[in-house]
Amino acid sequence: MTLSGTSILPALARLLRLVLCCAIGGLWMGQVLAGGIEPKSALLVPDERGLALDAEFAIDLGPRLEEAVGRGVPLYFRFEFELTRKRWYWVVDEHVAGRVLNFRLSYHALTRQYRLTLGNLHQSFDALDEALRVLGRVGQLHVIDKAELAVGEPYRAAVRLSLDRSQLPKPLQIDALADRDWRVEAKTLHWDFVPAGEK
Repeated sequence: MTLSGTSILPALARLLRLVLCCAIGGLWMGQVLAGGIEPKSALLVPDERGLALDAEFAIDLGPRLEEAVGRGVPLYFRFEFELTRKRWYWVVDEHVAGRVLNFRLSYHALTRQYRLTLGNLHQSFDALDEALRVLGRVGQLHVIDKAELAVGEPYRAAVRLSLDRSQLPKPLQIDALADRDWRVEAKTLHWDFVPAGEK
């Protein structure tokens, strides 16, 4: 093997290709590292009045939004549940029941705590991951009364937890449209459900 220019050029070309692939891979990983909310589980369970919902989500805000909330920018989240029934005579399914909850996540520099608010209720946390863990759990949420359910008929349920970008300050709303780092991809979980009669 010689050190002439003809033998070094292929090695340099391979090295350049490797560097280029790493750079593109780094850019792709940067896209992948944007936040996401993934539903892990959801279940309809009987309660005293009818059915209640238990659901759990994995929440990753991504580095940009974690930094923003730590600097005092409040984040708003929207939890949605929908129960529908298929209509053989119509294209659109019948809406049977639905629930929407709006959460606010904020950081208070004076107390150095994160606060999660739902309506007039709030809870404080020392760490962001603790607040996100509680935000990602919905337990025993009443969603429909017994009288509204037809026993033995198939229903379709769906849950979703998402960042409400419309509640961000205006400059950040523009950033959220243009910059993927400000986005939190939210997935919807669908499942089929058939109510059983009382035993």
